[in-house]
Amino acid sequence: MLKNTSSQGEFGDVSFWEKPIPDTRKSGELDPRVYEMKRKERAAREEKKEESAEDVSIEAIRKSMGFPNTDVTTSAIQVHYTFASGRSGDIPIRIYTPPQEEKKPAVVYFHGGGFIGGSVDVVENACKFLAERAGAVVVNVDYRLAPEHPFPAGLHDCYDVVLWVHEHADKLGIHSGAISVAGDSAGGNLANGCSVLDRNSGKSIIQFQALIYPVVLLDRKNDQLFQWDVSHYDIQNEEHRDLILADLIGMENGGELLSRLYCRDHPITDTLLSPLLAERLESLPDTLIVTSEYDYLRLEAEEYAKRLTKAGVSTSVIRYKGMDHAFIDKMGVYPQAEDCMEEIAKVVRSIGSVRK
Repeated sequence: MLKNTSSQGEFGDVSFWEKPIPDTRKSGELDPRVYEMKRKERAAREEKKEESAEDVSIEAIRKSMGFPNTDVTTSAIQVHYTFASGRSGDIPIRIYTPPQEEKKPAVVYFHGGGFIGGSVDVVENACKFLAERAGAVVVNVDYRLAPEHPFPAGLHDCYDVVLWVHEHADKLGIHSGAISVAGDSAGGNLANGCSVLDRNSGKSIIQFQALIYPVVLLDRKNDQLFQWDVSHYDIQNEEHRDLILADLIGMENGGELLSRLYCRDHPITDTLLSPLLAERLESLPDTLIVTSEYDYLRLEAEEYAKRLTKAGVSTSVIRYKGMDHAFIDKMGVYPQAEDCMEEIAKVVRSIGSVRK
């Protein structure tokens, strides 16, 4: 685990913590584990002829997502494969249950993957670890993916699972008033979308949302108050600069393709797709936003935290220094992945303890 060496301060009016790279106080560079990973990835790419963007298939993109990771739990977490009923049919889910006998809080988790890829397999170890550390039932949702199933199919699946979990709370052994949502990247967008749908419905099922480096702006041309700018990234180590910039620019260039595949003919100004454009953010659940220092999505996610706070939503930000996008996929490889789940678990435990 990371040692408790984070610095706390105020990021505007948002509660903000910046966690340093483990075992060092260096700034302006990648975590050495990330640097080594990226160096190897670049070498592997240079060994083969790069395909043009037009030649890359959806399946090739999907295969490139995720990373082999490790089960770091130390207790027996029960894993149950089942289905939740939704408006468009059964939705595959995996339920992770820790051994405690008493009623537990619950977290419904949505994996990342740009809305077109990723899988429940990639985040299984993260979900198991969260279940163990939070003493919570965690439900990992295998929602439908674009382009075969464009917006709002995946979001509907996700929220339908939230409704199903609430309806089956007694059977699942959870507190119906202690349900949270969480997700990484595109999954963070879906988690936030579920919170908005829940608020608009008046049900108020969701008590807390954890958004891990979330996508919050698909429409990058219509927010006049926010403009992405590479100058906001502190890069001091020249050996790391090219790797960092290549990642940032790559995500910027790839975002338009993923948005087009996911949204199809639906306007990307829809605030369920681009919540940073929303004029109404009040009454959303308490929110934790996790960001990576060298992630293209960091700036929009932290801007969203400011706007949530301005709307009266209790919001905290944790920024992991030296990290890049998708670090949660590397459970057992990057200690920050475990620490992130520990931080989410603290909040989920506190929600559960209130319900006891």
